[in-house]
Amino acid sequence: MPIDKKYIDHFINVTSNAAFASSYLVGKKDKIAADKAATDAMRSELNKIEMNGKIVIGEGELDNSPMLYIGELVGNKKGPNFDIAVDPLEGTNFAANNLPGALSVIAVAEKNNLFKAPETYMDKIAVGQNIQKGVIDLDYTTKKNIENLADAKNKNPEDLTACLLDRPRHKKKIDELISLKVKLKLITDGDVSGSLLVCDKKYNVDIFLGVGGGPEGVLSASALDTFNCQFQGRFIFKEENDIRRAKEMGVKDLNKKYNINEIVNGDSIFCATGITTGDLVDGIKINNNDYVSETFVTHKNSNFKKIIKKVNPIKLL
Repeated sequence: MPIDKKYIDHFINVTSNAAFASSYLVGKKDKIAADKAATDAMRSELNKIEMNGKIVIGEGELDNSPMLYIGELVGNKKGPNFDIAVDPLEGTNFAANNLPGALSVIAVAEKNNLFKAPETYMDKIAVGQNIQKGVIDLDYTTKKNIENLADAKNKNPEDLTACLLDRPRHKKKIDELISLKVKLKLITDGDVSGSLLVCDKKYNVDIFLGVGGGPEGVLSASALDTFNCQFQGRFIFKEENDIRRAKEMGVKDLNKKYNINEIVNGDSIFCATGITTGDLVDGIKINNNDYVSETFVTHKNSNFKKIIKKVNPIKLL
């Protein structure tokens, strides 16, 4: 059963309040405090919503995270059952150091329709709308992916822009892209927002690729699905504890390549509110007794895809 459109506003309020709470700690060099502020505010807002929500991607295990831990039940225990993935502060370093691109993010799907991703790395690749299946694939070389994509878009490789995290682990991939004369957009953190840049031509990013967080991959997929983009992910397991935890979460094939419809199925809502201004949305702006928030929102069933700017009253304690 599709998610009622009324929940769009509810979840915009969730990420907006989390972003606002965290905004007071922007530039304070304390990413733990900034994350805690966002988490506390997000949990408070989630518990006001008429739903039976279950956190399937959160701040970690109960032993390590007192709030929004995996398995925590949120909402007022009335209404529909939802699976919820959260990242109250995506880009903790951005917030701590007052850098562009910090977000508060949530993805919501019908019960059992959102992949329960283990807290490990994921190799990812994403492209925008209307690209045929089979054009890009994690099993292809970087060269083949770029040449296929160039052909599909009727461009030369040097006309394409690739976004990826600027990490030592990507040196070989970056060198290959440079040799193909592909334009690079290297990001230091925030691979949720990085991957979402493929969804619209205005961001001028043709492909997102490389290794980032697994939970972030699920969050990205829920938004990209509404845009009819392509996304693939494959988990990377290096530690025995990660393998054990993945198996406990239901991952049977450790080398499986997941397509977008295996990560998010059915209807979904995605919200990402800016804390600091970045490529995707503007950050929180305080104006007297109000604050202005900007949220990137998708709702698959209604094909709702918008950036929503809201003026919110500052609630005094």
